Amino acid sequence: MAELYLVRHGQASFGAENYDQLSAVGERQAAWLGEYFAAHDIEFDRVVVGTMRRHTQTLDAILGGLGRPVKQIEQHPGLNEYNFRALFDALGNSHHDLKALANGTMRDFYNGLKQVLKLWSEDKLDGPVPETWGEFQRRVRSARQAIQQGHGQKVLAVTSGGAMAVMAQQVLQAPAMAAIELNPQIRNSSFCRFFFNAKACHLASFNSEPHLDRPERPSFQTYA
Repeated sequence: MAELYLVRHGQASFGAENYDQLSAVGERQAAWLGEYFAAHDIEFDRVVVGTMRRHTQTLDAILGGLGRPVKQIEQHPGLNEYNFRALFDALGNSHHDLKALANGTMRDFYNGLKQVLKLWSEDKLDGPVPETWGEFQRRVRSARQAIQQGHGQKVLAVTSGGAMAVMAQQVLQAPAMAAIELNPQIRNSSFCRFFFNAKACHLASFNSEPHLDRPERPSFQTYA
């Protein structure tokens, strides 16, 4: 079977006006991941990346650390993150306290996000949203199917935490709450490994970060 390394982007700019931008920490995380791949002779014959800026920046840093060319790079919007700001904005007056968590500390934000995602998955948000939970599920599935139906024996894909959690949930045939619970656990620049062919996909590991598992790198183990 072929092998997929599904990577979450490096640390982005949490709290900034433009979140979709890697921080210096995020660039370093991704470069170390590329160096890890190089040190373990992991070479990719196909690369798939979301269309968000933090995805392409992460890929550039990984390839810089890897130091080896790849045969093909393609983009797939199914790997993009959901619009978490729009989900918070869709909360009505009855969820005023929950909406306020979007502008709190990182702990506040993640506590609020799990509640918002649950409401989203149950179609219980008050205002309009860019996409429904079902539409998000379908586009992540389309990205996975495109990977499974394409060529390549060792594939690298760069995505975001929400899409990564949903892909794991789908492969495990788990309920929506599984993706919601997994989402905030996924660290920046971590990866999931899948084994796949055109008909099947199996999860081999989840949220792995061996490139950061060193005594001098605990401050680089981030979530946002």
